[in-house]
Amino acid sequence: MSWLGRLFDLRDTLVRMVLLDLTGLCYLLVVPHSASTPTTAQWVLAVPAFAVALAAHRRPVTNMVAQTALLAVAISLIDDFTINQVGASWALLEMTMRARGPRAIWLATVLLAVVDLTDSIGDPPRRFASGIVGLAVEVGVPVLLGLVIRANRELSRQAVERALAEQRQHESESRAARADERSAIARELHDVVAHHVASMVLRVGVARHVLTDLDPRVGEVFDDVHGTGTAALAELRRLVAVLRNPDGVRGDAALTAIEPAALPAAIGASIDRARQAGVTVEADLDPAIGSLDAVRGMAVLRLTQEALTNVAKHAGTSAVARLVVAVRDGAVHWEITDNGRGGVPVGVPAGGGHGITGMRERVEVLGGRLEAGPTETGWRVRTVLPATASEPSTRSLPRDRAASAGSPAPEPA
Repeated sequence: MSWLGRLFDLRDTLVRMVLLDLTGLCYLLVVPHSASTPTTAQWVLAVPAFAVALAAHRRPVTNMVAQTALLAVAISLIDDFTINQVGASWALLEMTMRARGPRAIWLATVLLAVVDLTDSIGDPPRRFASGIVGLAVEVGVPVLLGLVIRANRELSRQAVERALAEQRQHESESRAARADERSAIARELHDVVAHHVASMVLRVGVARHVLTDLDPRVGEVFDDVHGTGTAALAELRRLVAVLRNPDGVRGDAALTAIEPAALPAAIGASIDRARQAGVTVEADLDPAIGSLDAVRGMAVLRLTQEALTNVAKHAGTSAVARLVVAVRDGAVHWEITDNGRGGVPVGVPAGGGHGITGMRERVEVLGGRLEAGPTETGWRVRTVLPATASEPSTRSLPRDRAASAGSPAPEPA
């Protein structure tokens, strides 16, 4: 019955009244009558009925009373009162659809039935019985149709409310599940990862003080490892705090952020660490990155750190990497390429990882796209982070296809 609800939508009352008036005009002007033309009395009673239907199309009670009064006058003055009868029946239909309670509906029904029966007063019993049967069409059909429309509208409203309630329940369950996942991740990070990192930082610190007669270059390595481990431990503790505080989370992309002004220095520190590992890094950084929002700034930093780590692991410490970060029309264009000619460092375990997957997920959250794959001379990873969120769109090449292009390509860790 949904088509019925659309046909008698409450917002289209004026349209229905206009069509009803046009139908009445066609009846008066086209349909043959007992007289050659409609009488003056018919026009005098029809025109007010048309005007009231239009003027009171949003006031069903006013329309019902006026149309019923005109019908009572027409019954007493003219023989063909079809126009006023249809107008009153339609007013009862609109009243049934729009009334707030059943009391108004039944009062309007009784009123119209009494007025209709005045035409049968004084008739022989058979004609009086015929008039009562006619009420089924003049009064019963509008009421029945209006009640069906009201019931259909109520069912639709209840269906929408149920759908909204189910959606709210699903969202609540999803939030609870995400909170449980964050808590579990936070426990693992704190109890396992952070514990081991803290142990390594402590051991390196002890080694720096115990081994006094070290080559200066070895001392620099110890200092770098100790500083990197300390920074990683601070990041882990910060991430654990964020994971355990749902009120501080504003979506997955905001788990971590960085002050915009600190982004160039943070990227520079990542580049320095890669250079200390032996990778030659050529950087072309747009000064505008210092004005990026915190979320996209953190994404650029994490992508840079992951990509430079992958270069050292898979292209070798003697590789040459080129980093380009540019801001054009508000969008961030980020790219890293390497020549892939270096050897794989000793001690790097074989096997796959989730580096590209994590980078892709970070980019998709921000509505960007990720491209990763081999080039003629090495490997390239690039992405575009739009100025505003858009539909996620990704296009990537699996790292394992690099072998066919002649470039070493184990999955990044």
